Amino acid sequence: MDDTDLTEVLQGHDEDQTGMMEERCILVDAEDRRTGSLSKIECHLGQGHRHRAFSVVLFDLQGRLLIQRRASEKITFPGVWANTCCSHPLDIPGENADPPGGVVAAACRKLEQELGIPKTVTSRWKFNHIGSFEYRCRWNQSWVEHEIDHVLIVQAEAEIHPNPNEISETRWLDPEDMGEMMNGAGHWGGTVIAPWFKMIWEHFLSPQYPDIDSIAKSAREEIVRCGELTIDSPSAIPGQSFLDALGFHRKRVEGIIMDSLGKMQQERLHGAMTHLFAGGGKRLRAIIPRLVGEAVGEAHDGHYTLGASIEIIHNFTLVHDDIIDQDPIRRGLDAVHVAYDDATAINAGDAMLAVGFEILAESPEIDADKLAFLVSTIGEMVRKVAEGQQDDIEFEQRNTVTEEDYIAMITGKTSAMFETCATTGAILAGASDEIVDNMAIWGLNLGLCFQLMDDLIDITGDTETLGKPAGSDVVQGKRTLIAIHALASGLDLPNFRQVYGAGNCSDDDLAAAIRELQESGSTAYARDRAMHHHSLAHRSLELLDDNPAVQVLKELTDFQLIRIN
Repeated sequence: MDDTDLTEVLQGHDEDQTGMMEERCILVDAEDRRTGSLSKIECHLGQGHRHRAFSVVLFDLQGRLLIQRRASEKITFPGVWANTCCSHPLDIPGENADPPGGVVAAACRKLEQELGIPKTVTSRWKFNHIGSFEYRCRWNQSWVEHEIDHVLIVQAEAEIHPNPNEISETRWLDPEDMGEMMNGAGHWGGTVIAPWFKMIWEHFLSPQYPDIDSIAKSAREEIVRCGELTIDSPSAIPGQSFLDALGFHRKRVEGIIMDSLGKMQQERLHGAMTHLFAGGGKRLRAIIPRLVGEAVGEAHDGHYTLGASIEIIHNFTLVHDDIIDQDPIRRGLDAVHVAYDDATAINAGDAMLAVGFEILAESPEIDADKLAFLVSTIGEMVRKVAEGQQDDIEFEQRNTVTEEDYIAMITGKTSAMFETCATTGAILAGASDEIVDNMAIWGLNLGLCFQLMDDLIDITGDTETLGKPAGSDVVQGKRTLIAIHALASGLDLPNFRQVYGAGNCSDDDLAAAIRELQESGSTAYARDRAMHHHSLAHRSLELLDDNPAVQVLKELTDFQLIRIN
């Protein structure tokens, strides 16, 4: 970008702020490896570029947290409330070193520039680097943030002298004030809080706050992927391209599903087979083959038939799963065995499995040389789902189930289906063996993230939203990762132990049990594991040549995050 373009873009902005837009930020890849540098304006203008950032969270010795309101002169996110100090290490000696050294050096520089705390003071502080997270958030049509933000925690006494060109207001908040701020309560109602501060609160502070020592010691190694954020919401949300793709492809694939199930002429059996599809759903598994095909090769109508086949088979497993678990509700409807009877539900599931394979064999868009692979891969998927389901059943009778046992079980029961969607979608699109293998890894980790999020949603959602009884996993004694962590914690957890596996309990007892799971750190642990697999899924997508369809897959991967929010 030449000087003329720079002048036009920054026209009307504060002179001091525009001067800093010439500073060079550090460009990084998805794993925070340095790839070069660009001016601050180039990093933030238009679609932006991923770069390194830092956020300081300063507590005083009384445990109060220092927050700031960004000055109206700021070019991006003016007037927004944020954490103590947030900026970028520059491509200069000292700051362009690997974290944490480089970001600590940058933090000392900005704490003096923004808050008037001299480097002679901050150089003696103990900065605790507790992790990093990646997010992207648009301020307006011109400006965007796309950062890997390193979080630094420090507890110290400080005399502050805010720079009015950077900060319009500061406050020291105690734990009660912080809770009100993040919940939008009291005078904080309607206040705009920086999206990165919300992510710091959600992923790094709130699980152990106000225990500052525990926060400082709980460093996270993996980069937390927060996806696309909005200025007025703490939740990562899928982008518009994903929403558009979801709406367009769902209509196509649902038409094939209903036509295929129309093969069944027996009226009652047809009703049972189509029952769950009346409950709606996003049809993610049905659409993934097409989305993968568009991202890595040549997509065609055969991908819709493939997706319909997998979705029908997926619903076959749900019908039988609900019978095994005796779950009465699915997608807000009576489960098939409740709406009809056990025998009809079993028969309907068997017929759905048959139809799923039948439509593959009949599809004119699927070449014979690929059909055998698709049938074999989907058959392997059904076998893995059955193995995982059987392990899940037997877990209930075992005295000990380890985390490794659980991950192996959901790898079969849930993740195998996502892996198959990705693998077959890539094969049908004519992708290379290397890309097919990479997409299989993406699907595997997407599925693991999906199931771990499901476990969390079960105890944080409500029956109406979930479409099944809230807390049913706890009451039924399911060996989820949350329960495994709680049982192995050595903590007393009397309410959880009373409710767990009881089969029935009062709403108050269940709520008390869930509070114990949250306070014990068991839900936070499961969420961390989900985020780990979310990160691995993104790593696979970073290996692909970028195009709009790959961006859709990235947004689909981030969609897992808002299911919990």
